[in-house]
Amino acid sequence: MSENVIQNRVILDCDPGMDDSMAIVMAEKSPTIDLLGVVSSHGNYPIEVTTINALKTLEMLGADDVPVVKGHGKPLMRVSPSDPFSHGDDGQANNNLPEPSKKMLNVPSSKFIVDQVNAFPGEITYVVTGPMTNLAAAIIADPELPKKLRRVVAISGAFALNAAAYANATGDTPQSEWNVYVDPEAAKIVYETVENLYAIGLDVATHFDVDFSDDQLNSLKASGRPEARFLSTAVDFVTNRGYGAYCTIIDCMAIASVVEPDIIEFFEGHVGIETMSELCRGMTVLDSRHHHVWEHLPIVNIARTADYGRFLNLVTATVLQGEEV
Repeated sequence: MSENVIQNRVILDCDPGMDDSMAIVMAEKSPTIDLLGVVSSHGNYPIEVTTINALKTLEMLGADDVPVVKGHGKPLMRVSPSDPFSHGDDGQANNNLPEPSKKMLNVPSSKFIVDQVNAFPGEITYVVTGPMTNLAAAIIADPELPKKLRRVVAISGAFALNAAAYANATGDTPQSEWNVYVDPEAAKIVYETVENLYAIGLDVATHFDVDFSDDQLNSLKASGRPEARFLSTAVDFVTNRGYGAYCTIIDCMAIASVVEPDIIEFFEGHVGIETMSELCRGMTVLDSRHHHVWEHLPIVNIARTADYGRFLNLVTATVLQGEEV
């Protein structure tokens, strides 16, 4: 990767998952991102599966230089819930990628995160597309960590900005998003300590306009690139089960926001994380009142809308990058 185009040093914290796998593809293939490492998390699947899937994805791309670190295997204070949405027998939409020869880096995830941030203070964008357990644990280990991050960009929450927020809710309560639902205590730590947090909720990440065109799907199907076949297979996997194609690229929205920051419009809002209620566990409660706002709640940059056509074009172009004409 040429140093003159790199603008973003990134750590990607994810729980692959088909959409997390595609986020790895986008991050690794973007010429403006220096992917310092992938930290696996529990979430969509147990940590052993997500770690192997991260290794498989990078090996598919020939990215031998990107370290994979095994993160935390359970929430900070809870038992791991089972994801009601299946990503297939292999966790990757039944793409059945070969077992990787690439090995994970044998270092605790908190140490890896803290060491990388200290090596590049003020330069690292920490992208979270799974539960926030790893980042919260690193903050517990080094309370000064949030001040040394450039920003945190997360697929996180649902803020009732449009119908997609709750119609496409991914958590196992009626109005929650999966990543926050799995470990709300970790999300609460991150929301309350990271000043430069950009939360892309389901309002934007699962918007009804996130749907590939026929031309884009045909381009993916016709491609000889393994990552294009991976995405095409994933689209078929979800649509054959009655879900929208957006399910395959939810987490790509976070990478797109790093690559092209103006692709998403953000606004500031006071947000609290519900950790107690059985009915509302994992809700990201936005206080949008004109008066009597709870100003003690942390201020978060919340995604309001996105240029969805531009996003889909970016995903398609990135996946097809390197295609022989």
